[in-house]
Amino acid sequence: MNRQNGAARPYDVVLFGATGFVGALTAEYLARHAPEGCRWALAGRDRAKLEKLRTRLTALDPRCADLPLIQADASDKGALRELAESTHVVATTVGPYVWYGEELVAACAEAGTDYTDLTGEPEFVDRMYVAHDTRARETGARIVHACGFDSVPHDLGAYFTVRQLPEDVPLRVDGFVRSNAVFSGGTFASALTAMGRGAQTARAARERRLYEPRPAGRRVHAPLGRPRFSPETGTWALPLPTLDARIIARSAKALPRYGPDFRYRHYASVKRLPVALGGT
Repeated sequence: MNRQNGAARPYDVVLFGATGFVGALTAEYLARHAPEGCRWALAGRDRAKLEKLRTRLTALDPRCADLPLIQADASDKGALRELAESTHVVATTVGPYVWYGEELVAACAEAGTDYTDLTGEPEFVDRMYVAHDTRARETGARIVHACGFDSVPHDLGAYFTVRQLPEDVPLRVDGFVRSNAVFSGGTFASALTAMGRGAQTARAARERRLYEPRPAGRRVHAPLGRPRFSPETGTWALPLPTLDARIIARSAKALPRYGPDFRYRHYASVKRLPVALGGT
């Protein structure tokens, strides 16, 4: 593993896309909760908006008055390379990632910089694995997708459940999602993009299966279930063809604790049958 002169880097974390809706919320969280001594910076394409955000953050913590600003566009390879080389971790909220994400992943993989995002786009995740996993392993970069509602609670929930079950036996876990959340504009745009790219998503998944090694002596599968009534939750279960099940399967492939034969199914939990039927 080669960390590409990581010790000399001026920042611990750079937040890219800081002036967007979710980016600004993330910046506010860092302003309130970043550990003492954490060196972080704001990045985005519009310096005036970055300065305005920094002023807002200064009201939360006066130390933010000196927060560094990095101007970079998602399509500017040179600027993204400099950004990646300046920090240990990049957190990006710039989507849809299938349009605006790859150059930053490539820069981080090359620089040995850890990368996190909020994507819920299966095509993007699979394409990035095929294109950049080998280089990221060579440089020590960790490319971690889906670090928001897609798919942290589902992945951790499945892992917690597995930890309560017997070892070395086949395991069957079903996940149920019920939410009244309101989506941001960026999340909505990413969802529309993914829905309109079914053929590309299927092709990216096939290509990844050709590259990704299977766990030796173990079976992991995440089939799309069927609509059904769930006595466990007392609701109708509608299959969710989202990224979450793939992320959970990825964890199951990586960790032997999921057992010799692990199956996960992902559902939306709805109270009324017409809602479930309307979603099929």
